[in-house]
Amino acid sequence: MSVRRRTWQNQDGTQGEAWVVNYTDQAGIRRLRSFGRRKEADAFAGAVSVDVRRGIHVPDSQSITVAEAARLWLGTAAELEPTTLLQYRTHVDLHIVPLIGSMKLSRLTVPAVRAFEDKLRADRSPAMVRKVRTSLGSILADAQERGLVAQNVVHSLRSKRRRGKERGAERRRIGTLKVGVDIPTPDEIRAIVAQLDKDHRYRPLLLTAIFTGLRASELRGLRWKDVKLKGGSIEVRQRADRYRKIGPTKSYAGERTIPLVPMLINVLRTWKLVCPKGELDLVFPNQQGFVQDYSNILKRGLWPAQVAAGVVTKTGEAKYSGLHSLRHFYASWCINRKTDGGLELPLKLASARLGHASIQMTADRYSHLFPSADDGAELAAAEKALLRPVG
Repeated sequence: MSVRRRTWQNQDGTQGEAWVVNYTDQAGIRRLRSFGRRKEADAFAGAVSVDVRRGIHVPDSQSITVAEAARLWLGTAAELEPTTLLQYRTHVDLHIVPLIGSMKLSRLTVPAVRAFEDKLRADRSPAMVRKVRTSLGSILADAQERGLVAQNVVHSLRSKRRRGKERGAERRRIGTLKVGVDIPTPDEIRAIVAQLDKDHRYRPLLLTAIFTGLRASELRGLRWKDVKLKGGSIEVRQRADRYRKIGPTKSYAGERTIPLVPMLINVLRTWKLVCPKGELDLVFPNQQGFVQDYSNILKRGLWPAQVAAGVVTKTGEAKYSGLHSLRHFYASWCINRKTDGGLELPLKLASARLGHASIQMTADRYSHLFPSADDGAELAAAEKALLRPVG
């Protein structure tokens, strides 16, 4: 292997210059690669010598583009849930291919990925940048397994420092969940529950959402076989996606058991007698017994219930737009003090009830709701105990 300087005379009389790396690959074929600077040529020579010895070098002439690698990767993802596959296609079609789709994998370096990230950050959220980079890493991992690229340069980025910065930026962008803005207040929940009479079609579903914190997909996929009325609990074992397809829970932690309050047990026991029957054995199906459309739950259930209860905006519309607001309320109910009508659960147990993949996720989202141990009366009691006379 050699690195040499090459010069030539241009038609306008100026002198051109390039640095050429001359090497033989693992198949015994002679290869040439030109660079504008000596530093770049030396870096390539060092890297390619290692790759040739390991037998993983892919020359430019045999390298495919990022767009071609993305298509191969999407082909292997066909068995995923439709919503997940749609998200991956969106990452590829709207973010990856327009910016670096024509670049060959052999030319994709760490600086190139950093430049790609900088372009994404110009008009995308930190969360989207993180998701797109993860998809690019998966594309390169798939290509590496196929022998189409020597290394996954996404994995060479300083991940810990990056994740910390992005997590902070994302928290600042989203902001803190606020009671009365993002999370219904206890008074608002009481008003909604009070106006849900026994004949209300969506009373069982909305009460279940309030007192179990199930995700909308988990509510729509809930089966009667997983509702233990005698034991007073619900076992979350599956969910229904936006296409009404039944599948596994969002994550391993999504499979969990949630205890039921006595009122909800009675409501579900009565509802079971009149619930539309179907082969899917769903607790909250549509009239034909199939998976219920999410928009129908909002338009016919959640929004009218809020309007009837007076939980509205200044324009008279429902204050909370989605079922996730009821999940937020359940989280706050798990966390709040018992003296305030909450369950006062430890962080780990609250995280398990919510089905979060990690305690960190629960802490990032709801830590500001946990009561401080040195508030008000507790602070006064601690002071009194500390300063009490000795003996």
